[in-house]
Amino acid sequence: MTSVDSAADGLDAWFKLDRDGRKLAVGGAWTIAESARLDRELNAALGATGSAKPLAGVLEIDASAISRLDSAGAWLLLRTRRALEAAGAQISTFRLPELYQPLLESLDQPHRAEPRKSRIPAGFRGRLYKIGRATVLACTQAIEMLAYLGRVSVETGEAILRPKGNLRIHALFHQIEETGINALPIVGLLAFLIGVVLAYQGADQLKRFGAEVFTINLLGVGVLREIGGLITAIIVAGRSGSAFTAQIGTMRVNEEIDAMQTMGLNTVDTLVLPRIIGLVIALPFLTFYSDIMSLLGGAFMCYFQLGITIPVFLRQLHEAVTVNTMLVGLIKAPVFAFVIALVGCYEGFQVERNAASVGLLTTRSVVEGIFLVIVMDAAFSVIFSVLGI
Repeated sequence: MTSVDSAADGLDAWFKLDRDGRKLAVGGAWTIAESARLDRELNAALGATGSAKPLAGVLEIDASAISRLDSAGAWLLLRTRRALEAAGAQISTFRLPELYQPLLESLDQPHRAEPRKSRIPAGFRGRLYKIGRATVLACTQAIEMLAYLGRVSVETGEAILRPKGNLRIHALFHQIEETGINALPIVGLLAFLIGVVLAYQGADQLKRFGAEVFTINLLGVGVLREIGGLITAIIVAGRSGSAFTAQIGTMRVNEEIDAMQTMGLNTVDTLVLPRIIGLVIALPFLTFYSDIMSLLGGAFMCYFQLGITIPVFLRQLHEAVTVNTMLVGLIKAPVFAFVIALVGCYEGFQVERNAASVGLLTTRSVVEGIFLVIVMDAAFSVIFSVLGI
């Protein structure tokens, strides 16, 4: 092979391939300003666009004479080495000034990284592996959430005992407004429609036995004890629980929580307690409001479907339910609120520093909140049954 020399024209960046094709010398300023010319000449010299090709065998690259190097020049060097290796050459030596070694290594790292092999085996073992991993993750998250529950409980107790020191009143009232007052339209509409559906379905079945009037009993007991509080908690979990996770998660992405911790602020006092206490105060009132709207929807349906007038409806409702019936439903509301707010804030603090994590954990927050609300409702039902309430 003939010697190729790009330095004959006196330009800063140059390279030289010796006659036997065993050494490639590089020097000058390999920068973006020279990259277009170097690209053309390298392609021609190494056979990409010409007929000359380097000999297969051991080859040395000497770039010790490089005076300046940027990412464009480093990429050209790496591409040249890979082209020579693809043509059959074995690079024995690659000399480069020590100053530019980190740049070359950082550009070469993705190419040299070996693809990761999946740890999940195939077939039945793979399914067992996934089940075991999901179980371990669920147990780990449950333990972490219990630890978080302990911390929040301690901080809540301190805030109640010393409200001026820990509890932020303005943030508390803001959360009551956001989770309670602003939720009245959607809760009222859905509760009204739930009452209509329950009354219609109950009347349709009881009409077969000539006991249409007991639709009011079914509606009153079902709404006040179970349906009103459960539906309200599910709505709040989807509305406010997801909002808590998204708000705190976005603050983590924007590094606002790190800034608060740097300033010495307690994130539980600042972000968690106003949300938890605000929702615990707001949800019982929302539940009572939901009960009233459900009964109104049931009364509306009874009037038009069964011809039961409002005085008859109220008299039968008075005979069917007592104050204890309503209190059973209201007692559960603060517990549901605490669980929803705790899960929403906990998942918000688990968000990683990317937008996809915010969406993923917001979805997880809603699912976990609704799941735990139903679990707690089932537990209350068993307890009330044992106690005879």
